[in-house]
Amino acid sequence: MTIAVLERTITLTDMIAYAGATWDWHRLHYDPAFLATKGLERPVVDGQMLGALMAEQLLDALGPSAFITHLELKYRSMMFAEETVRIEATITSDADGILSCTQRAQVSDRVVAEGTAQVRHG
Repeated sequence: MTIAVLERTITLTDMIAYAGATWDWHRLHYDPAFLATKGLERPVVDGQMLGALMAEQLLDALGPSAFITHLELKYRSMMFAEETVRIEATITSDADGILSCTQRAQVSDRVVAEGTAQVRHG
């Protein structure tokens, strides 16, 4: 079973708000001078933000009784400010009220993260 796709453009404003909420102020996420020293043209989206979006997708789709018991991510590529991510998810099994899910986050044809999750439902 597939879950509704989540698609979101991550702006620099989103990234700064997320940094404030998580206290992750690494210069890679906002500082143009620092980025230039690394050969990067735009700020890099915090990988944890992708995990938050994956959790949002599952909880929105499965409703208020859903509870994520496990979420694991593997980062495949950097994502940059002002890019649009598309997250697809599939429920792969349902055993004893625990759903197992796979997720994939892509920017255009570039996979930026893949994940698995277990969600207690119902």
